Amino acid sequence: MVVASDTPEVSSAPRTVVVADPDAGRLAQNTSALRGAGYVAHAAGDAASLAGLLAEGEPAAIITDATLLPGLETEAPLLVMVDLDDPRQTSVRPPGIHDCITKPTSPRELVHRTTALIDQVARRRASRQDAEALREQLRLVSAAVRATNDPQEIARCVVEGFGRTFKADHVLLETFEDSRVPRITAAWDSEGLEPLSDDDLPDEDSARRTADLLWAGAETLSTDAGDADDAEPARARADGGQAADGEVPASGISNAASTLAVPMGEGSSSLGIIWIASLDKPRKWSRAELGLIQHVAGNAAHGLIQSHLISSQQQVVKQLQQLDKAKTDFLATVNHELRTPLTSIMAYLDMIQESTEQPGSAEIHQMLDIVVRNTERLRTLIEDMLSVSRNGLDDTLMHLTPVRLGQTLDLVASALRPLAKLQNVTIALDPVPEDPEILADEIQLQQVFTNLVSNAIKFTPSGGRIEVGSESHAAADGSRWATVRVADNGIGISSDEIDHVFTRFYRASNAMSGAIPGTGLGLAITKDIVARHGGTIDVASTLGAGTTVTVSLPLDADRTQSN
Repeated sequence: MVVASDTPEVSSAPRTVVVADPDAGRLAQNTSALRGAGYVAHAAGDAASLAGLLAEGEPAAIITDATLLPGLETEAPLLVMVDLDDPRQTSVRPPGIHDCITKPTSPRELVHRTTALIDQVARRRASRQDAEALREQLRLVSAAVRATNDPQEIARCVVEGFGRTFKADHVLLETFEDSRVPRITAAWDSEGLEPLSDDDLPDEDSARRTADLLWAGAETLSTDAGDADDAEPARARADGGQAADGEVPASGISNAASTLAVPMGEGSSSLGIIWIASLDKPRKWSRAELGLIQHVAGNAAHGLIQSHLISSQQQVVKQLQQLDKAKTDFLATVNHELRTPLTSIMAYLDMIQESTEQPGSAEIHQMLDIVVRNTERLRTLIEDMLSVSRNGLDDTLMHLTPVRLGQTLDLVASALRPLAKLQNVTIALDPVPEDPEILADEIQLQQVFTNLVSNAIKFTPSGGRIEVGSESHAAADGSRWATVRVADNGIGISSDEIDHVFTRFYRASNAMSGAIPGTGLGLAITKDIVARHGGTIDVASTLGAGTTVTVSLPLDADRTQSN
C-alpha cells in the first residue's frame, strides 16, 4: 500500500545541551540529571550567562525557563519550562523548533522530553538531506534526458536512473502504439537478476488501461504482494490527495513484493508507463519521492515526443533533399539535351550570315538577325538554368586563380558595349588607381559582372548611363576588401520589391509591364557566386531614378579559400 513517510532513519545527534533557569536549585537538579543521562550539560542562571554560552557554539538543544525567552535569538531547538498559572509565560511564543514542559517537572521527564526533541530535529534534518540527495540524483536523470534526442537513450537514462536511485530490482519503461512517440521498451535489472519475462508483466491492453486511468487522475499506483489477496492496489497522488474511485487498474509485476506504476502522457491521454519493482520487501513511497518520479516521467514523455518530432522532420528533410536532387539532375539533363541542338543551330546561322556567295536581301538579313537574337536569348536561358541546377551542389566547379579585378571589369565592359550601343546607353568605366589582385574563379567572376552590367543595360532607357567603378579598402577587423559598384539611371525598383530581387525566377513588376526580356535568374546566380567567393552583394534603388549594385570581395586569399 502507498504510505507517505516523513520519518527516514535517524542520524546520531550531538549530545551537548544548555540548561538556563534562574532557580538555582532546579537548575542544579536538571543539569545533574542530564549529565547522568550522558549529555554534556552547561548551566546558565540568567540571560547574560545564556547568551555567553550560545556565543561559544550552538548546542543540540536548549532547556530554558520561559522567563528567559525575551530577547533570545537562536536556531537551536528549545524545550521551554512554563508555569501554566502565569499568563505572561503561557503567552510567550518561542522561536524556531520548540516544545513546552510544565513547571515543576521531574528530572526524568525532562531528560526524556529533551531526548525526544533532539531526535525529532535529527529526523527532520536527515529527511531534508535525503530529500536533497534524491532531488539531485533525479535532477541528473532529467538532465541526461534533456541532453539527447535519441528516444532509446532517453528511455535507458530513465530506467537506469530510477533503478539506481531507488535501489530497485527491476525497472521497465514501455510506450504504447501512438503517433506522438516511437514504440520503445527499455528495462533495467539489478546486478545478478534475470530480466523480467513477458509472463511477469501485465499485457499491453492492461498496461494501457492502467496508464490511462492513472494519467486521468494524476496518480501513481503502488502494490504490495499481499494486495492481490486481501485488497485492491493503492493509488496515490503526488500532492498527497486521495485517488479517485472507480475502475481497478492492473496489479503490477508478478512475484514482486512491491510495484510502483507511473504513467507517462501528454494532454488528455497516456502514451506509456514505467514500472518500478522490488522483490524482497514492500516499499513505502514518500510524497516527495512520488512527486519527483512523476516530474522525471513528465520530462521523459516530453523528450520522447520531441525526439519523435525531430526524427520525423529529419525524414521529411531527407526526402525533400532527395526530391531536390532528382529535380536538379532532371533539369541538368534537359538543359544539356537542349544545348546540343542549339549549338548546331547557332553554327549554321553564323555560316548563313557570313556567306558571300549568295547574298540575301535586306529583309532576309533582318529576319536572320531576329533569329540570332532569339537564339542567343535561348542560349542565355539554358546557361542560367545550368548554373542554377549545379550551384551549391558541386564546389569543385570553382577554379581559383589570381585575377586582376580591373582587367576583368575592362573585359566585361568591352564585350557589352556593342549591346549598350544598340540601346543607346553609355558604359563608363572609372579608371582604377590600383588594380587589386584577388583569388577567384575568373570565368565565374566575369559572369557576375556580365550579369550586373547587362541587367543595367536592359533596365536603362535610351540615352541613359551606366557607371562601373571599383576601389579597395581595409575593414575594422583588418581584413582587406575590393568593392565594385555598377550604377545606372534606369527605371529602378520599388522599395516593396527590392528584398525579392535575389529570389530565383523573380521579376519586378515594372520589368513585366515593360515587356523587358529576362528569366529572373541572373541576380540569384550572381549572389550565389559572390557568396561562394566569400563576398557580399547589396542593391540600392529608387523607383524611376536608377539602381546601384555593390559587390564586395575579400582580397585575403585565406578568407576566399575557407569559403
